Amino acid sequence: MSKKILLAIGILSAAMFTACSQPDPTIITSTEHAREKPKQSGGHSALNSNGSVQSDAHDNPSKYEAANHSGMNHGAANHEAMNHSAMQSAPNAAAQAFDLQFLDTMIAHHTGAVEMAKVAEMKTQNAELKTFAAKIVANQAREIGEMKKWREQWFAGRPPALNMEMAGMADSMRGMDMTKMSQANGNSFDAEFVNQMIPHHEGAIVMAREALAKAEHAEIKTMANQIIQSQEAEIKQMQNWKTQWTK
Repeated sequence: MSKKILLAIGILSAAMFTACSQPDPTIITSTEHAREKPKQSGGHSALNSNGSVQSDAHDNPSKYEAANHSGMNHGAANHEAMNHSAMQSAPNAAAQAFDLQFLDTMIAHHTGAVEMAKVAEMKTQNAELKTFAAKIVANQAREIGEMKKWREQWFAGRPPALNMEMAGMADSMRGMDMTKMSQANGNSFDAEFVNQMIPHHEGAIVMAREALAKAEHAEIKTMANQIIQSQEAEIKQMQNWKTQWTK
């Protein structure tokens, strides 16, 4: 075989090897895909001016957790992860006007009750308790909507004022254990719900009584009276159930 033919065969082989070794531009490997995938944003959990949360659980998983009033997923799996007892006051909350503190703090407090009651609606086999829980959800969700509206009217643009030091707030939230409640079933669930909701209601009544003495807006005082009347009646009902269930 002549040298020219051998040289031509060598050049052709090299060209074929080079072409085969080049990656297909239409194929993206898993490594490349992972490299191109956008990263999740990070930052801090912070309350918006309307009392809701700018959520980022990466850096600050517990701060202002239960104050996320608009974006909560009430699925049972999420309730296990919620830790209301870890909520913290907003910076300089105590320096804000009392009415603003009350609105932001009671919104967070009501949100906790709504979450608990939604779990009860899903889990209880007791028809009376299911109806009772649905009433809590309806009433307190309505009051949350009213308080958000007032906040926007009276304190638009003001910083968050969630104050865990407000009388009745910390103690009533400290007793909330969503994991324990979500893991209970049957009669044990019903008892756990009542045992947690009674002190939670008692805290709301303490906050409402303070609002009667300190609030400047008549609307807040009217709501405070409604909270006291409705939640005292609900506490009485839950205490009656406790007595019946222990016989």
